[in-house]
Amino acid sequence: MPRFEPFIGIRYDTATLDPALVTAPPYDVISPSDRAALVASAPTNVVRIDLPIEGNDPYGDAAQQFAQWRSAGVLVDDPQPSFTVYRMDAPDENGVIRHTTGVIGAMELSRPGEGDILPHEFTTPKAKSDRLDLLRSTRSNLSAVWGLSPAQGLTALLESTEAPLCRFEADGVTHTVWRITDTARIDAIRAAIGSAPIVIADGHHRYETSLAYRDERRASDDNGGQADAVMTFVVELVEDELDVGPIHRLLSGLPEGFDLRAAFDPFFEIEAFRFNDAPTVRRIQELGGLVLVVPGDAWLLRPRPETISATRDLDSSRLDLALASLPDHTLVYQHGVEHIRLAVDSGAAQAGVLLRPVTIDQIIEIAKGGEKMPPKSTFFAPKPRTGVVFRSID
Repeated sequence: MPRFEPFIGIRYDTATLDPALVTAPPYDVISPSDRAALVASAPTNVVRIDLPIEGNDPYGDAAQQFAQWRSAGVLVDDPQPSFTVYRMDAPDENGVIRHTTGVIGAMELSRPGEGDILPHEFTTPKAKSDRLDLLRSTRSNLSAVWGLSPAQGLTALLESTEAPLCRFEADGVTHTVWRITDTARIDAIRAAIGSAPIVIADGHHRYETSLAYRDERRASDDNGGQADAVMTFVVELVEDELDVGPIHRLLSGLPEGFDLRAAFDPFFEIEAFRFNDAPTVRRIQELGGLVLVVPGDAWLLRPRPETISATRDLDSSRLDLALASLPDHTLVYQHGVEHIRLAVDSGAAQAGVLLRPVTIDQIIEIAKGGEKMPPKSTFFAPKPRTGVVFRSID
């Protein structure tokens, strides 16, 4: 079973720095304009190291910046190994207040089939190479992989009546952080997480990158050392602690005047769809289909029986089957219904497709079966902020 251990965290000095200004969303949801705004809000914002873009050697610059912040006291080391409890409170896409509470520690790495870490999505090469270059240069885990544990009672072990290390608001989410150093609590959390397999919910690129880097370290140093584990945010696998949303699609590069509705007809039963004030994702869940968004119009796509029989019970798989029949095109992954509508209405994309969220049961079934979903099938929200804690693997 997975080994999960406390570590000496590296943290921003929140006595002098506002965590809302120096932390950031995950690197893969930050646009260039978002990054510029984060740097403008605080010169020590974590995107300077987690999403480096300046200079001829951005990864080397990131490592130099990280080391400089540590020596200057912008970042400080914890006095002893600890687990970090991290809670997020926010409304979901339907307006219901949800909470997610998990614990950050160092999880031993293992490849599928080697141990009890179960991935559930395929990954793309570019993102993995970017994260590997950054890991090689900084020799630190800058953001946590997100894991799901079926260990019952884990959430209760994380409850605390102590004052938090910090609490802050960012992007409509309340983030609260505690540090656990009590030996008895550490042992209980370690035992609970070590009692069952872990499913990777988010951060597949970082996990696979960490495996590749571990192997490099073993080859060069005879053992992986601290690189044998990866910083992981573990949440109990229960509906009350998780909000799984869909990641939608944007299409561009199709021939001018291409009739997407006709192209999708062999795969879906199609009928008109009208947006209204009701939550869109909830509506399409109730209607049982995807939604094709084109300039000035939208269509509900219900999978035909032959599409259902040819694919897994996933909107992403069924859409991929239809997309494979199209001429060459560009596909972009995008969360948020309004982002899709804005991109289509503005002409930034020719069309968008809204998907329904994957269920917890589907994630577990596919991961336990040793299979993987298409890339970007799930969007877990709210997203943990990068910069709450770092872990050295030097």
